[in-house]
Amino acid sequence: MTGSHERPDADALLRKLEREETAATRGRLRIYLGAAPGVGKTYAMLHEGKRRAQRGTDVVVGFAETYGRPLTVDALTGLEVIPRRKVDYRGVTLEEMDVEALIARHPQVALVDELAHTNAPGSKHEKRWQDVQDIQAAGITVISTLNIQHLESLNDVVAGITGIHVRETVPDSIIDDADEIELVDVSAQALRSRMQHGNIYPPEQAQRALDGFFRESNLTALRELVLRRVADQVEHELDEYMHEHALDSWEATERVLVLLDNIEGSEVAVRRAWRLASAFDGELFVAYPAASIRQQGMTRMLEVATDLNATVREIPGDHPAAELGDLIRTQKVSHLVLVANPRRTLLGLRRKDLVDDMLEQTPNVSIHLVSQAS
Repeated sequence: MTGSHERPDADALLRKLEREETAATRGRLRIYLGAAPGVGKTYAMLHEGKRRAQRGTDVVVGFAETYGRPLTVDALTGLEVIPRRKVDYRGVTLEEMDVEALIARHPQVALVDELAHTNAPGSKHEKRWQDVQDIQAAGITVISTLNIQHLESLNDVVAGITGIHVRETVPDSIIDDADEIELVDVSAQALRSRMQHGNIYPPEQAQRALDGFFRESNLTALRELVLRRVADQVEHELDEYMHEHALDSWEATERVLVLLDNIEGSEVAVRRAWRLASAFDGELFVAYPAASIRQQGMTRMLEVATDLNATVREIPGDHPAAELGDLIRTQKVSHLVLVANPRRTLLGLRRKDLVDDMLEQTPNVSIHLVSQAS
């Protein structure tokens, strides 16, 4: 982490001030996020409520769905629960969260399960996440739960993985704007074991679930989605922190960028860069000057980059060295790979001059020179 001599980013500071002004009157939102039902989101939410209540915070349960699971039922015991509102619909009595009663009670913290739930017809809002927004607007902090398959942006992805099209979705902005995201993570094998022991669904439903949605391949893929989503959220928060405090670099994820043209050695360089990124379990980026795309051999170079799952970026060329520096900063690149050829130029500079320029522009980046002979 390196301090910059520049002033903090003005837009970032403005966003921070706006958030602080809003936070002064609006309740916070904390979400327990999981890969699938049964990972323990509701249990975690209720136990957090108990811990806060023991420390003197005024906590109520706006809505909690136990599904008869013994541990969850036990976690609910001792917490104040707002009675549910009963709704008659086509001869059936449905139970919903009583938002008006909750706001009138005005606790410091409300526990509201299943953020993606669809309310009964005739309710003020169609979705529970909209109710949560009303509760927050009243100055009440909300702790809620959500499964990754309910995110709107992942709807098609989840359908492709599980074969099930999820109808109840939550806008990604709800997650993006949440004050805290807490990951509740369980391995696919452990979750299937819970199912087999009857801790999630009754025995008559458990086997159908194990053969369907709860297949190990499905759970593993959903777990990867939720881990990526939380990682993205952490990276976004880190990026905002860096802008607010005018920080140049923070090496959280290793990212390798290789600069290519059509000279002999570029293919060696991109493979070397891939091995470097793999060793760090990081990401690989490939950049190339726009003018080089018409040169013989560049198509082959870019095909190799694509085969190695690299993210490809074109450098337009108006101010290529500066544009390369900007790309390195915006993508948070930690390693730059160049082909060592002092007789050839790249981006309008000899390789040695380019190295000096990058060292000056991006002093926190490690530069690797790959010999053509290698």
